Amino acid sequence: MKIDVFNHVFPTEFFEAAEKLMPANAVKRWKAMEELYDMNARMKVIEKFDDYQQIISISQPPLDVIAGPNDTPALARVANDGMARICREYSDRMPWFIAALPMNNTEEAIKEVDRVIDEHGAVGFQIHSSVDKKALDQPEFRDIFLKIAERGKCVWLHPTRPASHADYLSEDQSMYEMFWGIGWAYETTAAMCRMVCSGMFDAIENLKIISHHWGAYIPHAEGRMPLWEVRNASLSKDGKSFSDTLRKPMLEYFKMFFADTAMFGAQAQSQAGLDFFGADQSFFATDCPYDLSGGEDNIRNTIGVIEKLRCTDSDRKLIYENNTRNLLKV
Repeated sequence: MKIDVFNHVFPTEFFEAAEKLMPANAVKRWKAMEELYDMNARMKVIEKFDDYQQIISISQPPLDVIAGPNDTPALARVANDGMARICREYSDRMPWFIAALPMNNTEEAIKEVDRVIDEHGAVGFQIHSSVDKKALDQPEFRDIFLKIAERGKCVWLHPTRPASHADYLSEDQSMYEMFWGIGWAYETTAAMCRMVCSGMFDAIENLKIISHHWGAYIPHAEGRMPLWEVRNASLSKDGKSFSDTLRKPMLEYFKMFFADTAMFGAQAQSQAGLDFFGADQSFFATDCPYDLSGGEDNIRNTIGVIEKLRCTDSDRKLIYENNTRNLLKV
């Protein structure tokens, strides 16, 4: 069995709720990809692959981009109830879901953690790399991560960065689609770094995070980390480094992240991700349906990449299925 841990849907009832809060052209753009919201169309893609299941989550944008803190709790409930419905109706192929949270409303987010676990059996929570333009290590979000860890669930870290986030300070918007083409990987990397450097792994016992796209740029920054810790001390005003407050070297914390295989068919970069995180920390994912074929290319290409990785068949079994069953207890 191949369990795809990171791919996206929009329940139809979510569209109805979001349309009241978003520009009409935004919802129209979502509806241009029917495999995103029409589960019959999606099943036509899924059923082309034997022994294949998906763990679903809602797609971009984050709820805090759609609405303010008074409206996101209701929007999260609609999204999560909709995903739970899909899992019931298509239980053989989409049996589990990752819940969305109103991250700009801490009190309600904590309530939603308990609700979706107790009512719907959500297996984890998707949190984007920033909330209201704020880093995830800010104190206002700490209790949300703590609640998720206390309930024994995992966070799926997804990048977010809008087109209005310019590539250069002299400009007012991103050019050539760079905001997502390379910007999203940066946002994932930055969020991971803030979690590590701020001591979140020391402060929150049992914190478990799956980083999208095989840890983004982290595997490529490994060699910089020892110098990074020293340089931070030498350039700081008090001569101290963030590493002075951590229990372990920063590299060891990055090795604590899990990572997924959604690399759009990139072989060399996938090998780097596997070599850094190891087979026992890597999870099969495709980012379905985001390709030019409603997800079919991503699924097929990702399987092709994994089959060519320099690893054992036992490693592939871990990546495809066993890691997910062990971590999520499914």
